[in-house]
Amino acid sequence: MDSESNFTSFFDSWLTRQEAFLRQLEALLSPADGFDRNRECAAIIPRVFSHYQEMYMEKAALAGEDVFLLMSAPWLSSFERTLVWISGFRPSMLFPMIETAVAEDLSDEQKREIEGVKAEIRRKEREINQKMARVQETVAEPPLCGLVKKFGRLVDGETTELEAAMVELKAAMLVVVGNADELRGWTAAAVVGILNPVQGVKFFAAVARFQLQARKWGVEKDRQRCHVSANGVFLN
Repeated sequence: MDSESNFTSFFDSWLTRQEAFLRQLEALLSPADGFDRNRECAAIIPRVFSHYQEMYMEKAALAGEDVFLLMSAPWLSSFERTLVWISGFRPSMLFPMIETAVAEDLSDEQKREIEGVKAEIRRKEREINQKMARVQETVAEPPLCGLVKKFGRLVDGETTELEAAMVELKAAMLVVVGNADELRGWTAAAVVGILNPVQGVKFFAAVARFQLQARKWGVEKDRQRCHVSANGVFLN
């Protein structure tokens, strides 16, 4: 199997486990007698973190093989790709989910701490955006731009020069993707560190629910689009 097929297979399996985690998280939030909710919620949170860490490890492995494939994310639906920020979710997207899931449960101190994290995340997102912009600018600048325009008509020396430029571009992209994934992980850890266990479970349930619903809706829309095209009907 090639890199795309391998990661697509992993991602499908990961989403299946994500659905299982969502069911467990929701069960912990359902009214029931005979168990310590705080203890059970505290126990599942490290498992959820490990689940996401597995995704980051697979992404890092794929990035090492083909970072450009990781950025295009063909395993996602068209709708899901509109939500992607540098190979994954934008960290600041988590804050509306916090407000939806646990806003009424937060103490004043928790609200202040979350606002502090939010400001720091937005600052770091801007820094990463600037790094990404600099990487993208190199594609439109010499020597890479000129070599790409001549692709297919390159002589031996220029072919070597293009290969060297692409290696440099890949290395720069790897740094930016690594920074973005690090910020995603840091954001989740910072938020959960502020929340109590039950709030943390509510938060993770909201994130999983959003991701799975976006996946379902996006796949269905792509399926409808393919069906329309296959039947010779094109919509403007």
